[in-house]
Amino acid sequence: MTAADDSVLLRVEGRAAHLVLNRPKALNALTHAMVRRIDQALADWEHDPAVETVVLTGAGERGLCAGGDIRSIHEDVTTGDGGATRDFWRDEYRLDARIARYPKPFVTVMDGIVMGGGVGVSAHADVRVVTERSRVAMPETGIGFVPDVGGTYLLGLAPGGLGPHLALTGAQLTAGDALRCGLADHFVPSSSLPSLIADLAGAPVRDVLPRYVQDAPPGQLADERGWIDHCYAADTVEEIVDRLHAEGSRAAKEAAEALLGRSPTALKVTLEALRRARGLGSLEAVLDQEYRVSCAALASHDLAEGIRAQVIDKDRTPHWSPGTLAGVSADDVVRFFAPLGGRELGLRGDAVTQEVAW
Repeated sequence: MTAADDSVLLRVEGRAAHLVLNRPKALNALTHAMVRRIDQALADWEHDPAVETVVLTGAGERGLCAGGDIRSIHEDVTTGDGGATRDFWRDEYRLDARIARYPKPFVTVMDGIVMGGGVGVSAHADVRVVTERSRVAMPETGIGFVPDVGGTYLLGLAPGGLGPHLALTGAQLTAGDALRCGLADHFVPSSSLPSLIADLAGAPVRDVLPRYVQDAPPGQLADERGWIDHCYAADTVEEIVDRLHAEGSRAAKEAAEALLGRSPTALKVTLEALRRARGLGSLEAVLDQEYRVSCAALASHDLAEGIRAQVIDKDRTPHWSPGTLAGVSADDVVRFFAPLGGRELGLRGDAVTQEVAW
């Protein structure tokens, strides 16, 4: 087995096929090789009558997946032409769409840290399990990027102002709040996961899951909906920040401070992307839009700078350009959504609605 193969472990136990993300020292961050291996396994298992259920888990104790391998992205954008990253995103977004339309029960165990690309390979599944250790987030604006992997689709469906709040601040969700926001379906205590996974070898997920599901510990967002809905109903990021400051609560103030530390360009593009996503209808159409936005971000100053500050040098002092919200014009934002011509992702035309009966 090659090192690339070892990064995703495949096995079949009884009725269940298992995908195990296996880069625990890197919090199972996704590489292009991992995406291709998962996609090929799903293609093979889709037509295998012996496989009834597919289960996705992460190796180690820290989490399912912390996202894409952004060190590789930084190297590609600073020493190359970004082509490798565009190819990675193309295959990654197509995999996310495959997972969403997979014709067999796809169970994702969102235990521990699940962020960015980890959300992409888990939160589009039809059976999404969280635990008391789950921390789910789309933190892209902190590195000068915009939520992708269908994140703007998922957050666009969240109730009230929760979607903009989570997308702009990158706030982490516990199990209860992930359920509230529609990013997960069931709470299972982490101590029960081994038994749950083992039982899937012998019975359908619809028979196994009810034996393990419990009520999730309460989250925080239910008590904060008042100020969140009010503040994030504003038309612009500037007005959102003003409303957060005026709200008076500690949580609102912390949200305002978080926004002011993010890339101004990424914030404005993210808000626009969420609003456009709500009108696009299908996940595939939103992924097409996200691919345009991601490719534009790849050519921007802020993505490389954000990764440098947060991951490479770790000085936590990114120098955004422009450095203020006022410096980002409407034309600057619109450019992120420009058509790519022959380089479009093109998923909208491939979309086929499937009824998953299990």
